[in-house]
Amino acid sequence: MTATFDDLITEAATVSVDGWDFSWLEGRATEQRPSWGYQRLLGGRLADPSVTAALDVQTGGGEVLAGVPSFPPTMAATESWPPNAARATALLHPRGAVVVATPDEPPLPFADAAFDLVTSRHPATVHWDEIARVLRPGGTYFAQHVGPETVFELSEFFLGPIPDEYRRKRHPDEETAQAGSAGLEAVDVRTERLRMEFFDVGAVVYFLRKVIWTVPGFAVDQYRDRLRELHERIRA
Repeated sequence: MTATFDDLITEAATVSVDGWDFSWLEGRATEQRPSWGYQRLLGGRLADPSVTAALDVQTGGGEVLAGVPSFPPTMAATESWPPNAARATALLHPRGAVVVATPDEPPLPFADAAFDLVTSRHPATVHWDEIARVLRPGGTYFAQHVGPETVFELSEFFLGPIPDEYRRKRHPDEETAQAGSAGLEAVDVRTERLRMEFFDVGAVVYFLRKVIWTVPGFAVDQYRDRLRELHERIRA
């Protein structure tokens, strides 16, 4: 029996969205992955003998960091959302990494020149001056950022046209310039445009509850009419 609109909405509006694990969407949505394999490359960076202290910024639920084979002698991570911080602590503490619950806004709660390597996967905000401050001379920032206009088709379906000034945000050229202004040199910048698909409206609701910056302030009741329209569009 095919699930109704109300069934899909009710299920997706009540399931937990803690952590940064998207396994609930298996069979209901897909996201193409970048060809370079961020987690594999991250593991190689963290295993480098020259890295004695590393920091993972905005680690989410710690799932990506927990998936690498080994950590340097000092491994720290930050996370601002309490449910994610608790999840990351459970995953990372047994492996000797400390998780610091701290706001995403600066300053980072660490001394100057504390780390050889700073990493981040899909940070919501990037404070280049703080990254530069906590890196030791010769240290490296290694990350995978979301690009400009990420999931804008979905954002615009609910919010209407996105102003042009927001379309440049997170552009690689812009971020490279910002990094340079903080005293960092971009030595390897790669970009790919990737496809995302949603197969039912419940998957959309789950995604918008979890990735909260896509439609800020998203609530099912507020957007029920648009969700119903999207449900019919997906079914068609």
